[in-house]
Amino acid sequence: MKVGVVSHYFPTIGVAIVDLTQSLYIGERIRFSGSSNFSQTVSSLQIEHVQVESAQPGQSIGLKVTKPVLAGDEVIVERI
Repeated sequence: MKVGVVSHYFPTIGVAIVDLTQSLYIGERIRFSGSSNFSQTVSSLQIEHVQVESAQPGQSIGLKVTKPVLAGDEVIVERI
């Protein structure tokens, strides 16, 4: 299920800004699709530089990523 879209990427710190369309939680498995195609577990979620356990639709989050991403890449949660 698509949960958001990357709006910006900060390569020096490996953080993507994601505009959420669905809820996202620490520990969930996500996949990036678009210019980047890889999966990772959500290990760090931040809103306005504050660590949070979850984020809701309509929020923009900072998400630590394991590989580079580009604006426009989709974020898909791999829920069972």
